Amino acid sequence: MDGDAELRTARGLVVPAGAQTWSFARAGGAGGQHVNKTSSKVTLDVDVDAVTGAEPAVARIRDAFPAGLRVTSQTTRSQWRNRQECLQRAGEMLDDAARPPGPARRRSKPTKGSVERRLASKRRDGEKKHARRTTEW
Repeated sequence: MDGDAELRTARGLVVPAGAQTWSFARAGGAGGQHVNKTSSKVTLDVDVDAVTGAEPAVARIRDAFPAGLRVTSQTTRSQWRNRQECLQRAGEMLDDAARPPGPARRRSKPTKGSVERRLASKRRDGEKKHARRTTEW
């Protein structure tokens, strides 16, 4: 995966190189003098309007990321590795957004046994309260 090439995801989506905007900054955290000298933090902005693929999947992506997709990485000391990580995470996020929703939940009725247990418990509690009330002093 080269930073200047198009990004192809596992679901067949394609992000052209022109839709990827890279920016670099100095990373925070440990690293000593190296952190003070290099711009290893990487931010990838993806223009989701330029993503191509199956039309329903692209529509779901545009709904999920209306303002575009931004991925940042500063986990390694190497800018190149952070770029690779950004590309990988962006591909995973696009694939997740493109996935069709699962089937709707089918509502189920309580089992006959659970209904009977609930009603028996209510009867026992009612009898207990009734026994408290009816005591003659």
